[in-house]
Amino acid sequence: MMAAAAFYAFAAVLLTSGLLVITARNPVHSVLWLILAFFNAAGLFILLGAEFLAMLLVIVYVGAVAVLFLFVVMMLDIDFKALQRGALQNLPLGLFVAGVILVETLIVASGWQPGQGVIMHEALAGPPAGMSNTQWIGSQLYTRYFFAFSMSGLLLLASMIGAIVLTHRRRAGLKKQSIAVQNARTPAGTLGVGRPGLGQGVDL
Repeated sequence: MMAAAAFYAFAAVLLTSGLLVITARNPVHSVLWLILAFFNAAGLFILLGAEFLAMLLVIVYVGAVAVLFLFVVMMLDIDFKALQRGALQNLPLGLFVAGVILVETLIVASGWQPGQGVIMHEALAGPPAGMSNTQWIGSQLYTRYFFAFSMSGLLLLASMIGAIVLTHRRRAGLKKQSIAVQNARTPAGTLGVGRPGLGQGVDL
């Protein structure tokens, strides 16, 4: 009974904080709500007996990723109003593309059937005797769910590249290093001997 009450409490706070992440106007508040969502998700993992995943969520995501998000949001001079104006301008196109993807997904889902011999919704048992929770999770990730694990890594890589592209700015007057020009330099084109007159300077 206590486990069920704890599950509903963690789940309710998790869903509420996740909703506030995307609805908060202040990006700093969104990151703080995200940290709260991570803590409640860790509580759900503890209820499931996956204490390794719970500690991993707290240490890695709360202690590193969310804090990094917070510092980036606070330190970068991003004009969020300009981003919102651009989003509103592209809203009709975005809704059209989302509608097309939704229709295609519904068409595929309506005609999809599992293949012969495919086990659907198979519940994994706990770790076998003599194997810790961490060893069991690693053995499942790198054998049975290796493809899904690799695809999640590719998605994170694509999101990282997208974030770099969106935040990259071109600055006028910025000096850049050109390796080819540096290698092509010769002493004749670099050094010069000047003989200024008495009391005169040299123009560089």
